[in-house]
Amino acid sequence: MTSGTAAPSRRRRSVRSRSWPVAVAAGAALLTAALVTPAGGASASDDPSAAALAGIRGSLVAGYDFEHPDPTDAGRERDVGTSGTPLSLVNGGAAMRVRDDADPRRGHVLQTRQVNPDAAGNDDWKAGVYDPDGAASLHAFNGARQATVMGWFRTTGQNPSPNSGSADPSDRYNAIGLAGVLTGDSNGHDVRALLELIDVNGELRLVALGRRVDGSASQTFAADGDWRTHLPDGQWVHLAATFDFDTGAMVLYRNGRALPGSYVRDDDPWALAGEPEPDVASPTDPRGIKIGGSFPQNTREANPCNCRMDDLLFLDRAATAGQVRAEYHRTGGRPAS
Repeated sequence: MTSGTAAPSRRRRSVRSRSWPVAVAAGAALLTAALVTPAGGASASDDPSAAALAGIRGSLVAGYDFEHPDPTDAGRERDVGTSGTPLSLVNGGAAMRVRDDADPRRGHVLQTRQVNPDAAGNDDWKAGVYDPDGAASLHAFNGARQATVMGWFRTTGQNPSPNSGSADPSDRYNAIGLAGVLTGDSNGHDVRALLELIDVNGELRLVALGRRVDGSASQTFAADGDWRTHLPDGQWVHLAATFDFDTGAMVLYRNGRALPGSYVRDDDPWALAGEPEPDVASPTDPRGIKIGGSFPQNTREANPCNCRMDDLLFLDRAATAGQVRAEYHRTGGRPAS
């Protein structure tokens, strides 16, 4: 199955737009800004991009722009979404929040990386949330019918990383972790909705990977082509993955454009056939979020990403093509390469 859309607008932005100011109360970040309007002052009622941004804001469960450190712990990032879910910067703490040298407009971004490829351990820099009883603040993903994971990514080193748990020095991890929402029974690795680079039939591919039912099989939608064409070394790229647990549809986007690709399995791993309808995710609160690798509770290293990341958003709806494109432009998107 393939998908595609028209190319995004070629309008350039001279400065990075941070148009969702937040107010933080009792540890929760709440969106308070009015709708963004483009140059020229169009209102939400007559501007499609403003309406698209409104749709994203209405379904934004958690978001991280790495400009909002916790004032009491710089090793945590405040949530600019509605759930108020603080993000832990694992192993590197505040040092993981860096100013980007490739694109100074981005301000602060998140640095993730493998620290010691020669030793088995759990010292990789990653970010996330983990609660073995389920993260109550992420309840919007409990029984969710849809989901979206999106953000900006730039590779900054060797990917995939050497497998620090292997005695073979030539062994590499079979995946590069980007960002995802965990299942309700996750050990820190299993996911409900994930944006990742993973081995598909012997070839590393950019994928959306989803699991509707906790403990059951996942489905993968893999973008056509070599992953390095989608995420060239050292270049900022906006990626998004949408999931519809009722229809089984997944879509991948790069720089506001849907990517052609195919499903890895041709059976029914999400058990969509038959009643009841509609089909939704398991009625459990996710155990958290993983970013830049697995096991955000820091019990082991797996699939580290030598990367920088920014403007990570987790939605409880499948963003439309227009919404993805609007978010790409809002956060500094340039013409797709």
